[in-house]
Amino acid sequence: MAVVTTETANAAAPVPATSSVQHAAPRGDPLEPLVNLVAQRLKTGDTVSSAKFGTPSPIDDPAREKVEVDAAAAMATKQGLDPNATRKIFTDQIQANKVVQYGLYSRWTSHPGQVPKTRADLNKIRTQLDTITVALIRDLATTRTARSGTDCTTQMRSAERSVSRADHFDALHVDAFHRALISICT
Repeated sequence: MAVVTTETANAAAPVPATSSVQHAAPRGDPLEPLVNLVAQRLKTGDTVSSAKFGTPSPIDDPAREKVEVDAAAAMATKQGLDPNATRKIFTDQIQANKVVQYGLYSRWTSHPGQVPKTRADLNKIRTQLDTITVALIRDLATTRTARSGTDCTTQMRSAERSVSRADHFDALHVDAFHRALISICT
């Protein structure tokens, strides 16, 4: 998982890094591992921001985003998932990540002393995102029944609150996290 440096953590509020994309679900909460993976993906927005801020690399990169969404849809098809629903889920993930990036850019522009002192390696972050994508597709397949249940939204929002607290998300990350989860329930 992406390393959140002290400078990044202080600038972006506490968003602890995790070392694995494996999470144990509490009994009775089948969506929490999936929600944890979404949070892990969201936290990469901090390191992506530190890699791009002050460089010509844009936050919006439609060509790269299309490649990511198409790859996720292709993986989903192999898992028996609806590729169009998967496209929507991954589009939401990308949009949420951009909420974090724009928010941090704004924060760092207003408070230059909070800009991370070290620049993250974007290629390493992309490798981490690829790993998370594979895990997300796996968990989307294993949670298919729970995600189509009538209590999906209630379970997901409960897991969202739990993960937000555990990860010490600030307001920016809470808003982005909510955005990332919009299309999880079918």
